[in-house]
Amino acid sequence: MHKQNATTIAKNYFPWAIMILMSSVTFVGILSELMPSGVLPQMMRELNLSEIQGGNLVGYYALASAIFSIPLISVTMHFNRKLLLLLLLGGFAVSNVIVAFVSNYAVVISMRVIGGICAGIMWPMIAAYGMRLVSPDQYGKAVAVIMAGTTLGISLGMPLMTWIGDNYGWRIEFIVIGVVIIAIGLLSILMLPSLQGEKLTRESSPFTMLKNKAVLMVLLFTLLGVSAHYGVYVYIASLVETMQIAGGVEMALVMFGIGSLLSVGIAIKYTDNHLQLLTILMFALLIIAMAIFLVFGGAIGIAHFGFFLWGISFGPLVALFQTAVGRQVEKAKDIATSIQSCTFNLSIMIAASICGILLSKYLAMSLPVFSIALAVPGLLLAFVAKKTLGKA
Repeated sequence: MHKQNATTIAKNYFPWAIMILMSSVTFVGILSELMPSGVLPQMMRELNLSEIQGGNLVGYYALASAIFSIPLISVTMHFNRKLLLLLLLGGFAVSNVIVAFVSNYAVVISMRVIGGICAGIMWPMIAAYGMRLVSPDQYGKAVAVIMAGTTLGISLGMPLMTWIGDNYGWRIEFIVIGVVIIAIGLLSILMLPSLQGEKLTRESSPFTMLKNKAVLMVLLFTLLGVSAHYGVYVYIASLVETMQIAGGVEMALVMFGIGSLLSVGIAIKYTDNHLQLLTILMFALLIIAMAIFLVFGGAIGIAHFGFFLWGISFGPLVALFQTAVGRQVEKAKDIATSIQSCTFNLSIMIAASICGILLSKYLAMSLPVFSIALAVPGLLLAFVAKKTLGKA
């Protein structure tokens, strides 16, 4: 392991093919989580589910990811990285394909939980895996390329999968994603380098990580940034409906998606040398976008530009914070990134709950206010966090 990794770093070579393959893993990972939301009415009718049961198809997946991430990353630390990733891809494939062929709700939920457990291990480990294949001054680039799969999954994959579900049925959609995952697994067998795991020691345990002030600072950025974004994103349809934006939620998502795709290129090119500046811009653009919604409402052109700016801010979210936490530790990056990933998922759940209450009591325009209230302290902290966000 050490010899291979040292050779990779000595060459100072960026393995594009491997990183793009890893990006395809995060692409299918985010699709596995979100796919039911695009065809939820179909699934609810055919499986005879209530709205709460339908929501659980995504909710239980996310909950399993959050709960099992840290303990299972700790347990699997010593596993060969390539073998572990192949096992996780197998879990994704099996859980999706079984859902396509059953009608029992308990079995469907069980498969969704298995998928969530696989995701809880995959998200932090694949970022750490990628960082171990490059030199430290390329950590940001590696994570940005790998996590670009999530942005592409939301912007391009979800509309495509939903189209398949609408035209050929939701069961075919789940079979298609299963086949794609199997294909990625076969390519991974051929292309991914084999890296041994690491021993979990007291110095690299999750509890020790939580005593690291720099790690805690990144977790705070994650809590503020993710909550500020997802608190509004979860209820984007309600926000657009209230604003009465031209083109509806479809046009809003198109503008948001264009901004997100643009941000992928920005993150890949600049994260390593300008992590602090990008973090500042992420919070600043979010504040500007939310302010546009509050001041101009659904005004044609201006509101659409607001969604575009929001997309630019949203796109690099995962890459920025996983790069930041990976820089704070020399060993056991999987543990550090698992804590950050867990915080990410919990932040989504907390923000969705709080904003659901705000939506019911104060209507949709309270959501941008909530976002700004969290983004402003995030912005101020980013200005002074040079030690945490500074150049590696």
